Amino acid sequence: MTDLPLTARTRVRRLPHYQVTDRTALYDVIDGALAATIALVRDDRPVALPIGIARDGDDLLLHGSTGSDFFRRIADGTPVCITVTHLLGLKYARSLFDSSMRYRCAVVYGVASVVPPEEKEAALLVLSEHLMPGRSEDVRPMTARELAATMVLRIPLVEASVKDNAGSLVEEDDDGEDRAVWAGTLPLRWVADEPKTSAQTHPGTRVPDSVRRAAARVATTGTA
Repeated sequence: MTDLPLTARTRVRRLPHYQVTDRTALYDVIDGALAATIALVRDDRPVALPIGIARDGDDLLLHGSTGSDFFRRIADGTPVCITVTHLLGLKYARSLFDSSMRYRCAVVYGVASVVPPEEKEAALLVLSEHLMPGRSEDVRPMTARELAATMVLRIPLVEASVKDNAGSLVEEDDDGEDRAVWAGTLPLRWVADEPKTSAQTHPGTRVPDSVRRAAARVATTGTA
């Protein structure tokens, strides 16, 4: 697998030793996330929105309403910037200046293309399997009306950067801090609570295995 090429936009200038050019690292960041933030410039103003994502090979998939002006602009070729962040911990130094966070993040630049109608359902299933694995087997198929109301966009993972300081420790210059003050890291992770059944669900309906497996995955990995 080829490394990520460095461009003027993807080269990390602040703490460059945290940059990772391994494409596998990019895929790991994306595959471990359920949502990202996508940004563009609309009418000379920046706009950023959260959105569900999934990776399909070397592409990023996202979906939204065909009635969305935001999505129509992306479909028309407006360049976008997408960010994905995993906050893994808080780093407590002996000064506020040196305190920081542990994280893994990715920034993707690109121009999207619209997934054609004959490929749309398959692309939506890729999204579904990433966000809610196995759920498509529990529910009815998508209707023609639902498919027509949904736009699926594909963005090639060509220009991207990854920054990873997950393994870094609290390191600080000796600026006269009191070494008796505690310093260290507070790890953070996802937690899945017990599923809550909808009030409209028939009494006695059990929580499906797909939901239980999703909860178990979060409990095991601490991520999506």
